[in-house]
Amino acid sequence: MLTAIVAVLLFALIAALIFAVARDPGPGPADVAVAYEEAWDRLDFDALWTLSGPELRDGMGRREYADAKRSAYAARPELGGLASAVVVEGVDATGDAAVVRTRLVLSDGDDTCNELQLARRSERWVVVGYRMLGSAESPVI
Repeated sequence: MLTAIVAVLLFALIAALIFAVARDPGPGPADVAVAYEEAWDRLDFDALWTLSGPELRDGMGRREYADAKRSAYAARPELGGLASAVVVEGVDATGDAAVVRTRLVLSDGDDTCNELQLARRSERWVVVGYRMLGSAESPVI
């Protein structure tokens, strides 16, 4: 009898876990935008490909994209590791589209702002557009 009760409880626990995982919506647009900005700062082109929609992949597959970007940035390693923090300044989301404004706090004390356009595709958010706005004090619009 005790074995049957334990089995039923274990089955219920497993079913609840599966249900919870299946209903998890995953990261929201702000989380994806921060991950995208951090991946650029680390020059992590594999992560950028994953976080991007086809609009930003230049028609390339993951390996081709990452290799092309690594080659392009190989002579400019100083372009990575510039940000000490990424701050979400605002999120406008409607349905399957979102715009996230970020502020990158740079290690040299300056800030720069960006606008990321995201779309929900196959139940996950991806970056489909990116616009540099400029410094926090004088954005380029």
